[in-house]
Amino acid sequence: MGPGVGVEIKNLSEESSVLDSLAFPVIVVNSDNFVSYVNIASEQFLEKGKTSIIGNTLEQVFNEDSPIISLVNQAKMSGYSVFEHDVDVSSRLGISTKASVHVSPLLDDKDKVVLVFHLHGAAKQMEKQLVHRGATRSVTALGAMLAHEIKNPLSGIRGAAQLLEKIVDTGDRGLAELIKEETDRICNLVDQMSVFGDDGPIRREQINIHEVLDRVHALAKAEFPGTIIFETNFDPSLPMIWANKDQLIQVFLNLVKNAVEAISDENGKVIFETAFQRGVSFTTPESRKKIYTPLLVSITDNGRGIPEDLHSNVFDPFVSTKAGGTGLGLALVGKIIHDHGGVVEFDSDSRGTTFRSYFPIVDQPILGEV
Repeated sequence: MGPGVGVEIKNLSEESSVLDSLAFPVIVVNSDNFVSYVNIASEQFLEKGKTSIIGNTLEQVFNEDSPIISLVNQAKMSGYSVFEHDVDVSSRLGISTKASVHVSPLLDDKDKVVLVFHLHGAAKQMEKQLVHRGATRSVTALGAMLAHEIKNPLSGIRGAAQLLEKIVDTGDRGLAELIKEETDRICNLVDQMSVFGDDGPIRREQINIHEVLDRVHALAKAEFPGTIIFETNFDPSLPMIWANKDQLIQVFLNLVKNAVEAISDENGKVIFETAFQRGVSFTTPESRKKIYTPLLVSITDNGRGIPEDLHSNVFDPFVSTKAGGTGLGLALVGKIIHDHGGVVEFDSDSRGTTFRSYFPIVDQPILGEV
């Protein structure tokens, strides 16, 4: 080993350690736009290990027409730093989001460029969590109210309609039948709302999330044979979680059905993925303690996407993207995941939608555990 080489190696190790401690993604590319370094935050951001990223070009990591490419070229040509806000950083690896991007040539090696991403997701995710939890509480209260205050009068109305049907003229019996049918329809809606009632702590046990997803995968393939491609990309090393297996099957089955219904062509695809995301945490309004939710489950489709004007209300009750839909499916998804101490969020555009659910792992206590 030549003089000074040991010092260089030590300095490189120290620099990598510093960059790995940063909470935002850092990527270094060489003169040909090949990725030569990523920190841990970049691995989490791209949801891939560094061995799957390093050695690829930016065009292979991000989309060929990504604005990131032009920002890098601009920094190389000018020799100065470039900063742009609200950049589309969608990647070929499935990430779809926006960020502020800072691109700068390295001072000691102008052929290399460092990219720093300041993601918008953290603040927006916290805002979404509060909105979704508020919606959960409102749905719970509404479900209890409907069950107690509406269903009993409906039974009386239906009974009266049955009596009228026997005594009115033949021409008016259709009206009595219409009253019965509409009463039954409202009763069915109330029954659907009753699942939002607050029945106390749910029963949990240690489960492997992949057992849940395997069941949903099998049900989906049976219900939509040959029409949709279902893919899985699971991390087999994930720890157990505390959960009610049947409720989580209902959650992910709802998400998969929504994904399938959003797909309109013959090349439809739904992808199940799991990963372990270090450092993911949030604080609820009910508790000042941080809850760590490192276990990620994502359901991705290549359908038409959710209309942008519904993004802020998609987990609210009676908000539906489907004609004739009740708008209760995603509200139920939000409630169940919240009851499990988790968080759900989504990204959606015209190229498809990804729902991400984050759960605490088994060694973390959950309030209300039974």
